[in-house]
Amino acid sequence: MAYSEQDYLEISEQLQQVKSEISRFIVGQEEAIQYTLYSILADGHSLLEGLPGLGKTMLIRTISEVLDLSFLRIQFTPDLMPSDITGTNMIERTIDGKQQFIFQPGPIFSQMVLADEINRATPKTQSALLEAMGEKTVTVLGETKTMDNPFFVLATQNPIEMEGTYPLPEAQMDRFLCKIIVSYPTKQELMEIVKRTTGAKEIELQKVMDRDRLLLAQKMVKEVLVADEMMEYAVNLVVATHPEGNDVLPEVKQYVMYGSGPRGLQSILKLAKARAVMNGRFHVSIADIKSVAKPALRHRIMLNYEGEASGKTSDDLIDEILTSVQQGVRL
Repeated sequence: MAYSEQDYLEISEQLQQVKSEISRFIVGQEEAIQYTLYSILADGHSLLEGLPGLGKTMLIRTISEVLDLSFLRIQFTPDLMPSDITGTNMIERTIDGKQQFIFQPGPIFSQMVLADEINRATPKTQSALLEAMGEKTVTVLGETKTMDNPFFVLATQNPIEMEGTYPLPEAQMDRFLCKIIVSYPTKQELMEIVKRTTGAKEIELQKVMDRDRLLLAQKMVKEVLVADEMMEYAVNLVVATHPEGNDVLPEVKQYVMYGSGPRGLQSILKLAKARAVMNGRFHVSIADIKSVAKPALRHRIMLNYEGEASGKTSDDLIDEILTSVQQGVRL
């Protein structure tokens, strides 16, 4: 192994400082902060879903400041064009009077990109993110441009206001490492939000990590050990989401149209490794896998009509799967 136990303890301590600094500004949202950080450590993209005004945009902006990453926001609207995201070639006149094309980069060329209300743009514009998210490159007029490193797309969407929206196709949903549900704050959290946002005191965020340190943490995540039993357990979870299996749960067979693909398994293991590093360990545990199963799988399980009509959610089914699948063994 390239890194020692002490290395993991040191990076874990720094990551805990990152989390604490974010919590100085963001009230509550413990799970949203955790899973967004796991996604960043695993070098993946996240989709945050929650009601308006819950601080999704502010959370992402705060993380970019604490990690000292360049940040740009794209407000997705129905009239947004792909070139508004990727950039375009423009004609520029030189000193000697000649004309030449120069590339004007779009907002996608940033280390952390916020795709705000991504389901409000047309499918053509949504697809402009696909190459950048998957390959970390952008092709404009046949010329390929490389993204900065690290590069993250953190997208938000509103789950209730569906008028004038274009739901993300399954292929693009699958590009997101995890889907994070941003919950409504408690009464105590609401009081704290009001105190922090309506008073005269301003909270100044400190930069806890820099780009090089974050890239080191990502390398350490890749080095985390995954035992064969842990791997088998994760595989069994993914297989249990497929309704065509012989020994799947009756609820999965009844309510699920399509289960998770290989990317779901990859996401579980990447997020589990990131969680292990956050906790100062260099090996994945059962608790790591169970903790990240919902954000990794909830957007990769497609319910059929009966499932949607019954009020069942992907999270409900994942809970039942976690109960039925034990370490490497189906009960």
